[in-house]
Amino acid sequence: MDADRLRPVVVRAYRVMAYVTGTMLIILCFVGIPLQVFAHSDGLEKVVGTAHGVLYMIYLVVAFTMTRLVRMKAASPGTLIVLLAGTIPILTFVVERWVTHRYIDDALATPASMTTQAAVSR
Repeated sequence: MDADRLRPVVVRAYRVMAYVTGTMLIILCFVGIPLQVFAHSDGLEKVVGTAHGVLYMIYLVVAFTMTRLVRMKAASPGTLIVLLAGTIPILTFVVERWVTHRYIDDALATPASMTTQAAVSR
């Protein structure tokens, strides 16, 4: 499968993982941990914490793949922000919107072959 056909699939997977990972982190931080601290009930915190950890690992793989397909530089601050967004509550939602407006919209609108040809003709 070539990059032009794979790009929308990976972008959709990134968006799903960003929202799922972000939601799990919010539940963990604002429900699970307060229940553990104040109600001495750690059942929810253990389940949601484990789920978030597994989902964050999947998010990292999907997010890194997405950054490659939308032509973000590998060692750029933008790529690091995308990868670390799943560690701070609410940040995945903000970063997903930022990446969409800054990189994804352009990458989905312009096939890679056209971008390469435009760069060569300059």
